[in-house]
Amino acid sequence: MGLTVGDKIPEILGVNQNDKEIKSSDFKGKKLALYFYPKDNTPGCTAEACSLRDGHEDLLDGGYHVIGVSVDSKSSHQKFIEKFSLPFELISDTDKKLVEQFGVWQEKTMMGKKYMGTVRTTFLIDENGIIEHIIAGRNIDTKNHAEQILGLVK
Repeated sequence: MGLTVGDKIPEILGVNQNDKEIKSSDFKGKKLALYFYPKDNTPGCTAEACSLRDGHEDLLDGGYHVIGVSVDSKSSHQKFIEKFSLPFELISDTDKKLVEQFGVWQEKTMMGKKYMGTVRTTFLIDENGIIEHIIAGRNIDTKNHAEQILGLVK
């Protein structure tokens, strides 16, 4: 089923690229843009990450801390961060616990083949850990995602 607007996010979010545990309580009193994406170093995911990188200061000014989540390994995340100078953390959800809790691990279809994967989704979370907005799937403008988030919350 997954989480929806009005739900509180779980306390344990996972571990980042440096094996540090990330908790929702780390962001108490702060807003969070938690974005789930399919895979490091793919065109759409790179465009989205770079948009969030380029708009990072504006997002922070708007009160939002950014964290990315994919099922890639910590070492993949480290390389992705380094290659594109990403100023935010990436959670490595290799056990798929978080993608399943949030309901973004779903059946997808590519060229007629069905498979399980992460549906690109951004959850905008308030200072108390409550989901305020969800942007999902084809509604996400990967090239302008930071502006899209800021436009929603103004």
